[in-house]
Amino acid sequence: MRLSAAAVLAMALALSACATAVPAPVWSGAGNGWSAAEAEVRPVGLGIPGGVALARGVRFAGGVEWVLEPDSPLHSVSDLKLLDGGEFVSVTDAGDLVRGRLSLGATGRLEGVDSLRHRRLTLLDGRPIIDKADGDAEGLAVSQDGDVLVSFERDHRIWDYGPVDAPRQVPTALPRPDFAFTLNDGMEAIATTGERVCGDSPLERMMSRNRHCLRVAGESGGVWECAPDACAVVVAPPPEPIPDSEYRITGMDRDPSGDGYWVVERRYRPPVDVRARVRRMVRDGSLGPVLVELSLPSTVDNFEGIAATAQGGGVRIYILSDDNGSGRQRTLLLAFDVRPVR
Repeated sequence: MRLSAAAVLAMALALSACATAVPAPVWSGAGNGWSAAEAEVRPVGLGIPGGVALARGVRFAGGVEWVLEPDSPLHSVSDLKLLDGGEFVSVTDAGDLVRGRLSLGATGRLEGVDSLRHRRLTLLDGRPIIDKADGDAEGLAVSQDGDVLVSFERDHRIWDYGPVDAPRQVPTALPRPDFAFTLNDGMEAIATTGERVCGDSPLERMMSRNRHCLRVAGESGGVWECAPDACAVVVAPPPEPIPDSEYRITGMDRDPSGDGYWVVERRYRPPVDVRARVRRMVRDGSLGPVLVELSLPSTVDNFEGIAATAQGGGVRIYILSDDNGSGRQRTLLLAFDVRPVR
């Protein structure tokens, strides 16, 4: 989604006092198609008071901006998921996979990212993606077996690229919801269900054993659960698609603490009202109370990615913004800790 110049300028003004950007340590590895990518990292806070609302039990746990050169392959990151050892994997809507490592301080606050690298996604014939119509990757999931699963819009599909350390040159197509998504409002959010078998019938569960079970959310509405053979409706798409001017789900990850999911939602009302919020989704697709809300005049941007990990009896949430390759938008990574309220 592209925002107006007025909106992105207002968001830029909402950043906290400028801090010096420092180069992120460069990845020194090689092989399996991964190439090093450079970035500078600048710490960010929640900005000017007034536009942030955190529910009881939620604490801001640090944030950083990726400061990128105009030709950087790290622009337009649209989702992320966490891996072992503090690493993460991301995907861009220009058709790249991105990997890196989170840098946490002594108290666990997010202080930076390093070891950034990228590799081009490929088509079913093994050729690198070139056209935007083929490479508009929006959703990302990592299976229990470590396979990278990517959802695309424009050409609406979900592909399995295999192990994150050495993605396959030829991906495998997975089932997608039987729904006529519009061109730029597709499967914005996907997450693994955490189950090694999925479906309700014995046949479905037998066929899905040790294969991918996914939850999928459409940006303009609708939630589905996908087994290896087909997708079933969890929440039916509304008769009229949810517009940009209302909150829409743009990212999702499984809740590591229980049977549910974390979602990030985004809203944009011209010319400058840009908002994002974090909520929890239960198994039937219902959404719980708003736990994090970001809006002007505080720090906000085009948040599309979310990742969750268990931490200290609660959950650490990371949300990531897509800069659309624009010099007026930013790539922000913010962390929040959510603890049970007793």
